[in-house]
Amino acid sequence: MFKEVIVVEGKDDMAAVKRACQAEVLITNGLGITKETLDLIAEAQKRCGVIILTDPDFPGEKIRRIIDEAVPGCRHAYLEQKKSGTKRGKVGVEYAKPQEILYSLQRARATEVSTQRNFSMEDLYLAGLVGDLQAGQRREKLGFYLGVGRCNAKQFLNRLNGYGITKSEFAEALKALEEGKI
Repeated sequence: MFKEVIVVEGKDDMAAVKRACQAEVLITNGLGITKETLDLIAEAQKRCGVIILTDPDFPGEKIRRIIDEAVPGCRHAYLEQKKSGTKRGKVGVEYAKPQEILYSLQRARATEVSTQRNFSMEDLYLAGLVGDLQAGQRREKLGFYLGVGRCNAKQFLNRLNGYGITKSEFAEALKALEEGKI
């Protein structure tokens, strides 16, 4: 049971979340998100908090940015693209297994307004997350373990700093990656 309202793109996404957990779910209707919907999300954020769970694709990321700009302080949950897809190549919340949805919701993180930068591009380089043939795969695994999602190196750095990941959390996740646990 989640106290926060889960924001998804469509009805099928809502059904998938309802299969995974008990929660109030709000639908954006995809990129057609209206001011009224943003107002509902803002009210939910004030009342009990919001977790944004959109598809791991370009429209999903765009919806996430629109909501985050209009309603600061929302938490973000990310699904692994390969675990939220079908054999036919379709990806989305609606195709994810209930345990994958639950896992991503449990790891949701809020964007923090902070000028402190715990991580630099050098940290990513030293961890093999940039400048290496396997860097993208390593970032993807680490990103989902830390709850910041799949992204390029620059976005990964921004999310590490923006979501308030600590050096110890990062080191623990990196160790798990090196040991093959993730």
